[in-house]
Amino acid sequence: MFNIGEALIGDGNELAHVDLTIGEKEGPVGTAFASSLTNLSVGHTPLITVIRPNLMTKPATLIIPKVTVGNIEDANKVFGPAQTAVGRAIADAVEEGIIPKDKADDLVIMVSVFIHPEAKDYRKIYQYNYGATKLALRRAMTGYPDIDKVLAEKDRGTHPIMGFKVQRLWNAPYLQVALDLDNLDAVKRIMDALPERERILIEAGTPLVKKFGVGVVSKIRELRPDAFIIADLKTLDVGRVEVKMAADETADAVAISGLGTVESIEKAIHEAQKQGIYSILDMMNVDNFTEKLKAIKSELKPNIVLLHRNVDLETTLAEKGEDTSNMTEWGNIKEIKEILGENGLVAVAGGITPEKVEEATSKGADIIIAGRYIIGSKDPRRAADDFLAHFPVDPDNMRLALDEDEKI
Repeated sequence: MFNIGEALIGDGNELAHVDLTIGEKEGPVGTAFASSLTNLSVGHTPLITVIRPNLMTKPATLIIPKVTVGNIEDANKVFGPAQTAVGRAIADAVEEGIIPKDKADDLVIMVSVFIHPEAKDYRKIYQYNYGATKLALRRAMTGYPDIDKVLAEKDRGTHPIMGFKVQRLWNAPYLQVALDLDNLDAVKRIMDALPERERILIEAGTPLVKKFGVGVVSKIRELRPDAFIIADLKTLDVGRVEVKMAADETADAVAISGLGTVESIEKAIHEAQKQGIYSILDMMNVDNFTEKLKAIKSELKPNIVLLHRNVDLETTLAEKGEDTSNMTEWGNIKEIKEILGENGLVAVAGGITPEKVEEATSKGADIIIAGRYIIGSKDPRRAADDFLAHFPVDPDNMRLALDEDEKI
């Protein structure tokens, strides 16, 4: 056995974060246990957990402080409430059957504990570390989380210490507001007016980037720290350089022109993958965009394909006698998604009004791009709300902060 568990409980300076491993004495955990006990480091001295002085817990458990113990006050928090909490949590876990009683002498546990130097309340230190240790143990023994849980949460989770949220596109549809402007005062006015909704994406439009440079992304970030911001670079060449520039300015996505060569497109998408941001392939003026998309290597397909309105497309195909049942005024969205794969998204643009939203989303569009309707309005918030009235509530709007992760 070599099981791993983790848990965070509490808040304030007394919060507890526990990482632990549990396994046989004769296995890798046992080896690490003995090694840690005999190789001491200044400020992180491991100690055997006891229920009370002269009574160690079973399975034998080693506590390793994560934060440097710098003085006797820090040591008292570890040796007192934290050690007691971990020891009693282990003993209760055996009593409750989380750890099999007949294995108590065969297993060892290593627990890394976090004690903030400014923690003061010993009762809370005890309570939070007790809960975190027992929860981490239960998770270790049940294999929590499974990979499906990890994949379901990877794009929606937040970390309290970060101080900001990294928005990911995990639950379409979204409204993308294109700031095709050349005036920073107008940008600020619109940003101040727009509602703070997860379903709103902000695009630093091409005119804005051309006038102020890609650094305008950082200026927008100052106005809306948690926003999903797109740099509409329409990259044609030297894509790696331009994509990196956008990523350095904290862009969440960058638009690449579909008019570029396949090689240039692939290099730009590769750089986006490397930087951890979304790639958008803009198919404006690309004649046969499905063939262009198919020519791109499967591992370098864009995250998002942007389709522009083509009012003559359906008519032309119908005149040729071709099947138009899956066609929209933006093209065959279903076919594009089949080429992209299950996680691919499609954005649509071109004079879209609120009345067009449901038609576009019903045909498979994931992102609705609106420009003039919002940025040209005297009341940008009302204009944005006109669109949002056709969207579902924000993805996590109905999620309780204290929802349990484990199934009961």
